[in-house]
Amino acid sequence: MAATSPDRPAAASGHPPADLTGESDTYDVVVIGGGPPGEIVAQYAIQGSDRTAAIVEHELLGGECSYWACMPSKALLRPVELLDAARHMPGVQSLVADRTIDVPAVLDRRDGFTSHHEDRWQVKWANDTGIAVVRGHARLAGEKRVAVTTADGRTRTITARHAVVLATGTTAAVPDLPGLRAARPWISRDVTNVHEIPRRVAVIGGGVVACEAATWLRGLGVAELTIVVRGGALLERNEPFAGELVARTFRDAGVRVLLTTGVDRVERVDPADTGEGRIHGGEVSLHLTTPEGAETITVDELVVAAGRTPATSDIGLDTVGLNVSGDHGFVVTDDRLAVRGVPGDWLYAVGDVTGRALLTHMGKYQGRIAGAVIAARAQGRELSGDRFTDVADDGRVPQVTFTDPQVASVGRTEAQARADGIAVETVEYDLAGVAGVSLLRDGYVGRAKLVLDASTDTLVGATFVGPEVAELVHAATVAVVGGVTLDRLWHVVPSYPTMSEIWLKLLEARDQQRRTAR
Repeated sequence: MAATSPDRPAAASGHPPADLTGESDTYDVVVIGGGPPGEIVAQYAIQGSDRTAAIVEHELLGGECSYWACMPSKALLRPVELLDAARHMPGVQSLVADRTIDVPAVLDRRDGFTSHHEDRWQVKWANDTGIAVVRGHARLAGEKRVAVTTADGRTRTITARHAVVLATGTTAAVPDLPGLRAARPWISRDVTNVHEIPRRVAVIGGGVVACEAATWLRGLGVAELTIVVRGGALLERNEPFAGELVARTFRDAGVRVLLTTGVDRVERVDPADTGEGRIHGGEVSLHLTTPEGAETITVDELVVAAGRTPATSDIGLDTVGLNVSGDHGFVVTDDRLAVRGVPGDWLYAVGDVTGRALLTHMGKYQGRIAGAVIAARAQGRELSGDRFTDVADDGRVPQVTFTDPQVASVGRTEAQARADGIAVETVEYDLAGVAGVSLLRDGYVGRAKLVLDASTDTLVGATFVGPEVAELVHAATVAVVGGVTLDRLWHVVPSYPTMSEIWLKLLEARDQQRRTAR
C-alpha cells in the first residue's frame, strides 16, 4: 500500500516536460512544498498542456498528511473502531469479549499506508503527471525566483515563467512552558508513528489531534491515560454536546479528562532523542493547577497537541516585501489564492500556510482552484465561473473527528451563526431514535443538530455525533454549499433503514417545533 492517495487526479493528458530530473533552471510553475495541496496545484496548473511544473520538497513527497498525520492516524483508529463495534453487537461480542488489539499487526498495516516513510511511489505519480521533483529547502529569491539548497549545502536558483506557489504547511507547536521543550515530548509525528506503547501517557490539548491520539492510544493498550485541557471543554470549536459526548466516552473507558487545568512545569528524567514514536527518556512529571488545586502526575510519555505554527519563518518572504508577523505567520491570500501584497498575480499560497482552514481536504480544494487560476492566466483566459473562486472556506468547511464517538460537522455552529448576525433557528434529534441507527449497534449514543438561517430557510451548519456518522457530513455539505431550502430537503428521500433517515427526523422535529411555537 503506497502513501499515494487513491483520489489523486489521473496523470495529465498533455505532453510531460522532457526533463523530470529536477535539474532544469526554469519551469512554468514552481511549488514550494510537496504535501497534497502542493501536489494538486501543480497537477491542475499543467494538466492537458505542455506547461512544466516542479515541486520543491525538503522531506518526503506527500507531506505531513501521507506520513505523519491523516493516513497513519486513521490506520491506527480503524481497528479500534471495529473492535468497539463488535463489543456492542450481540452474536459477535462474545467472540471478542476477552480479546485485545493485535498491536504489531495494526502498526504493520499503518506502516504500509506510509510506505515505511519511503516516497518513490509519490515521486512516480508526480513524474507520470509531468511534474519534476526537486529535493532541497526552498526560499523565495525575488519575483518568480526560488533558491533551493540541497542536503550537501549547494544552492541553485529556479525561475518560474508563470507562478510560484507556497504550500509549506504548518508544524506542531510546543508551548514555551517551563521544562516542556527540554522534556522532549512527543508531538503529532511521534504519536502517529508510535513504535512503543507506553503504560502511562499524558496528552496536553483538547482539540482534534489530542482527542484522536487519546482514542487510539487507549485502544492500543495505554493503561493510564490523562488528557490535560486548558479550556473548559474538549473540541471547543464544535457544538458543546460534541465535546461532552466524547469526554463521557473517555471517562467511561477510564481516561482522566482534566478540564480548566494549567501546566505549571514539566520535568523529565534523562530526556533522550530516541527517534519518532519511541519513548524519549525516563519518567515525566507534570505539575498542574486544576480547579481542585495543585496536582502532580507522573507518566512514561507526554504528548503535546497544542496547535500548529505556519511554516513561513525561512521561506524568503522578505525578498518579495512580505511581512506576515501581523497575521500570526500565515500568508494571506485573496479568493483566487493569490498572495495579498504581492503585485503581478504570480505568487500564490494553498493549504495550511494560508490559515484559511487547516485541513487536508480544504488544502486540496484550494490547490484545485489555484491550479485552475494559474492555468487560465497562463493561457490568457478570463476567470469566469465559480471554479476560479474559493468560497468554501467561508462558513462551509466540513470536518470529521475520528474519536469515539465520531464528530462530523460542516458550516457554522449555533454560536458562530449568532455571532455572524444570522437569524438563527436550530433543531436537534437523538440519533438513537432512528431505525437504521438502532441496527448498527446496541446501546447507540449520538446526537444531530442543524443550524438554520430562518430568514432564508436554509441550512448554515450541521453537527452529527455518534459512531459511524462520518459519511453523513457530505450530504450536509451539499445542502450548506448549495443553499438548499428545507422545503426542497423534504423531497430528498432517505433510504430505509439507514442512518440517513436522521434528515427526515430533523425535518419533522423542526415542523413540530414550529407548530408548538404558534
